[in-house]
Amino acid sequence: MVLDKINGPNDIKKLNREELSRLAEEIRRFLIASISETGGHLASNLGVVELTMALHLVLDFPQDKLIWDVGHQSYTHKILTGRRAGFSELRKYGGMSGFPKRKESQCDAFDTGHSSTSISAGLGYACARDLEGKNYTVVSVIGDGALTGGMALEALNNASRMKTNFIIVLNDNAMSISENVGGLAVYLSGFRTSEAYTGLKSNVENQLSKIPVYGNRMVEHLRNTKNGLKQFVVPGMFFEEIGIKYLGPVDGHNIQQMVRVLNDAKRVQGAVIVHVKTVKGRGYPPAERHPSRFHGTGPFDIETGLPKTKQKKANYQDVFATVMCKLGSRIPQLCAVTAAMADGTGLKRFRNLYPERFFDVGIAEQHAVTFCAGLAVGGCIPVFAVYSSFLQRAYDQIIHDVCLQDLHVIFAIDRAGLVGADGETHQGIFDLSYLSMIPNMTVMAPKNKWELSDMMKFAVTWPHPAAIRYPRGEAYDGLEEFRAPVEYGKSEVLYDEDSIALIAVGSMVRTAVGVRRRLKDLSYNCTLINARFVKPVDEQMLLQVFKDHHLVVTMEENVRSGGFGDKVMEFAQDTGADVRVINVTLPDDYIEHGNVDVLKKETGIDEESIFRRIVGEYIGHHYELEQV
Repeated sequence: MVLDKINGPNDIKKLNREELSRLAEEIRRFLIASISETGGHLASNLGVVELTMALHLVLDFPQDKLIWDVGHQSYTHKILTGRRAGFSELRKYGGMSGFPKRKESQCDAFDTGHSSTSISAGLGYACARDLEGKNYTVVSVIGDGALTGGMALEALNNASRMKTNFIIVLNDNAMSISENVGGLAVYLSGFRTSEAYTGLKSNVENQLSKIPVYGNRMVEHLRNTKNGLKQFVVPGMFFEEIGIKYLGPVDGHNIQQMVRVLNDAKRVQGAVIVHVKTVKGRGYPPAERHPSRFHGTGPFDIETGLPKTKQKKANYQDVFATVMCKLGSRIPQLCAVTAAMADGTGLKRFRNLYPERFFDVGIAEQHAVTFCAGLAVGGCIPVFAVYSSFLQRAYDQIIHDVCLQDLHVIFAIDRAGLVGADGETHQGIFDLSYLSMIPNMTVMAPKNKWELSDMMKFAVTWPHPAAIRYPRGEAYDGLEEFRAPVEYGKSEVLYDEDSIALIAVGSMVRTAVGVRRRLKDLSYNCTLINARFVKPVDEQMLLQVFKDHHLVVTMEENVRSGGFGDKVMEFAQDTGADVRVINVTLPDDYIEHGNVDVLKKETGIDEESIFRRIVGEYIGHHYELEQV
């Protein structure tokens, strides 16, 4: 097997052309077999096998620097740098990351996880190289979907000033997670389909090359002239017009073609874009037919492509999808906005029912928030459905364009809390902190699926900015008997006793139920309160709790700094309450990839850990831990 010859960086350069072709197929078979067991990002990785191989044939690792935008498509890169054995523990706690990690290998030049960053990072690398007087190649790989992000366009504008070599590989597969939208997608599609460009270019070069003596010189002159053939056939070439040399498009599954064009790109004194056309999911029919489904997949059956474990209960995205469709039928002003995540956030059904009120703005969270602000001042009620970690990218717009003007924009914050296998860049563990400090913002978290629905109904009637954060995965359907109306700033008392009070936020209410049951087994009275609102905090509830309880335990799936527990502790101090407060939170740190249940245990926010902490810190003098 050719793959057995790849044990470290640059081993690929020892292979002949026939072995390279076999290697590509072996890598695909390995990825399909491995990811079918562990889960991971499949379609994007199958699409860049040959592209990655060509880059490794042209570059020297770890001296040269290869920066992957987003980074979920770096699996072949990991294989070619000697990390194939790590795939058995891919995305597991303590195992290999599904994204580039500098601490994992010297061949990973930059930690990535969010889109539209690679050109900026690569440009910085190239400038540092020049300042330090070093001589290595810097390549940034970016997808056509990520190129819609404003940061990428800002970086392109800056890169046009480069006077030394900097290579940008545009991986064009007409997809981000969902199908690309917008003018840039149409522009690139023109390159992909334009026979006027590819056909005429080929014919002209063929005819000129037949002219004795001067023919080849004329072809070379056309290739090197800024106002050459491309300018005549495709007027207003975007990249070259802003000062970046353009090469391509080239077949991203033809290794030899790509090696040639990448070597040409290395000779350019300035920024150069290599436009590579690839097929997402290449080589595995189910992934080619359904690339969105295989963007991030769990374990699946290779024969059919179907998941090995079927979802038994509705997840929070399903609940959100249902309530959006119901509200859309009743409220004609309601609009849905997504940043290239219609499928992931559950807005696909709304798009099908109300296409004129659905807006996919591309991978552009900053634009999405201000776009929502414009919709709101125009009389609409926009709902921006977005992953928690991606909303971080639009923080200024939330403050300046929405909350400063006190606009009726609803933020449906998906993947809040620990998300698991994608790791540090995707954990949604900061939103309670960064949102609740903003004036005019209301921040809510539902305890179960019914409360998510009720909070959405409340938010559409609340004429101010509102954020509802909910976790990834199966929607909790317990505590159905508790469904008090959602009132602004009011918590919900589920069990009213004394001595110990558990005040839980959102997903942690389910955990608090188990903690309370254990405390009751020890004959301790225990109040359980569903906080509902993180901003504003229910101060009237807290004053009553401080009177009747000796211990208050706050519970949230968020970092400690600036979170709900911080606010409760500060209020206790400000009011001089004679009560002990324990904050159960995630650490003020970045949390690596792994199974969510494992991560909860490791960070001390699982039921067992919380119970033992309460016993150890408060009840320890009555009960020895060993006896519990």
